[in-house]
Amino acid sequence: MGTTDIEVRRSRRRRRTVSAYREGNRTIVLIPARFTKAEEQHWVETMVERLAKGDRKRRPSDAQLKARAAELSQRHLGGLAKPSSIRWVTNQNSRWGSCTPADGTIRISTRVKGMPAYVLDYVILHELAHLVAPGHGPEFWSLLTSYPRLERARGYLEGVAATAGLELSDGAVEDGLGQAALDFGPSD
Repeated sequence: MGTTDIEVRRSRRRRRTVSAYREGNRTIVLIPARFTKAEEQHWVETMVERLAKGDRKRRPSDAQLKARAAELSQRHLGGLAKPSSIRWVTNQNSRWGSCTPADGTIRISTRVKGMPAYVLDYVILHELAHLVAPGHGPEFWSLLTSYPRLERARGYLEGVAATAGLELSDGAVEDGLGQAALDFGPSD
């Protein structure tokens, strides 16, 4: 997904195994040096498809996001949270997600794409909870207690934010536009 360049690296030490990974916008395919051009082409196609399949699993579409939100709402919020829309957005550079309770819209930052499923679930559930209890008061947090990986997901996001030199904050009630959000931003 989004890969524009493929680099094949041959290794004399590599005997039978083939592997591939992403490095920015580049796909790196590692193959044994003895492979023919035909074998190289076959394995490049195979490995690029395997990476794409993994990307599709880790990076759900907007429709899959909506289905996941409905499932999480049912399981953890008794079906009370019913967003009018939920979608990925690219313009949230200091938020993992945001919610506008007045119109029921939820936006999830594309920065969450590729994170473990339990982290994505937490971000979705966090924003769904705002549809039931705007702000971050005791009622809001009590809604999230049924999520078994709550602390683990928060810890993961805190780790990502710390690594990037950012601060994770979800204590603000609203941003002045009637939106509640799970934020991260420059640390002081």
